[in-house]
Amino acid sequence: MAETETETANSTPTTLEEATEQAKSFLAQAQEAIGDAVDATVEAIKEHPIAAAGIAAGVAAAVGGAAYAATQLGGEKEPAPKSKK
Repeated sequence: MAETETETANSTPTTLEEATEQAKSFLAQAQEAIGDAVDATVEAIKEHPIAAAGIAAGVAAAVGGAAYAATQLGGEKEPAPKSKK
């Protein structure tokens, strides 16, 4: 009885050569999936450039806000000395 691709992928390799082949196969599948995702993303950006720009701006604002919040949560700091006038 022949093993299916899923059974082969889930089986434990018994030799270093089998492990290497499985790793190469997994890497090839991952590269293909990443390439497909990149292609789909590029197509979506071409079809909806304004929405893509809005999403990018929102992500940048969220990352900036998180970075600012992280700097503020560092604990109590001594207030800056007031200048005497």
